[in-house]
Amino acid sequence: MAMQVRASYSHHHHKHLYCLVTPTPCTAPSTSLRFSFPFNGVTGISETRTKRRNISRRRHGIVVSSSGNLAAPVWDSWKPEKGSSAPSLSDILWPSAGAFAAMAALGKMDQMLAPKGVSMTIAPFGAVCAVLFSAPSSPAARKYNMFMAQIGCAAIGVLAFTILGPGWLARSTALAASIAFMIYTRSAHPPAASLPILFIDGVKLHHLNFWYALFPGAAGCIILCLIQEIVCYLKDNVKF
Repeated sequence: MAMQVRASYSHHHHKHLYCLVTPTPCTAPSTSLRFSFPFNGVTGISETRTKRRNISRRRHGIVVSSSGNLAAPVWDSWKPEKGSSAPSLSDILWPSAGAFAAMAALGKMDQMLAPKGVSMTIAPFGAVCAVLFSAPSSPAARKYNMFMAQIGCAAIGVLAFTILGPGWLARSTALAASIAFMIYTRSAHPPAASLPILFIDGVKLHHLNFWYALFPGAAGCIILCLIQEIVCYLKDNVKF
């Protein structure tokens, strides 16, 4: 036996609804309204609140994952980028040839500047070549980022060495200040972060003083940018 709700209308009081709840068999006349108990009102409210929470999470970019999927984002960073196809031979050859040409040009300039005791080839240029030739559309390859970071970080290295002298404190302070500078100026260029440490530890560079902000870092990047333009043109127009 289930609980039955009978609804009847009073024609004497503007059709107000009066509900009478009585325990009657389920075979009552079809004109009555029947509900199965327990009533789902509380469940309905809970479902509504859950839907509202899910909508709010979607608006704020919150993704709720099950425990089985929590490990997926961790391992994704160890895999190749999804949807990326294997590069063609020309996409491999031209950036590699550009890096070779860049180091060859800087090495030739080293021979010309050797009598003056100046060198154009420094380790950070290897990282700059990797950024410019293999990822030319990345933020780190933008000209603003590169030159702002190269000049600013090099100057910070000279300043840290002048105030603190050689040692771990100068290196730590210069690196922290360089990262803060790149974040503040929105000029993230990872290779430039090594310039302060290179100056502090490089005795042969100390005589440049604040000229180190322009040479060899910024001056060398001008040559690398010219070679990058040639590499990008060849990648787009000469494919095999």
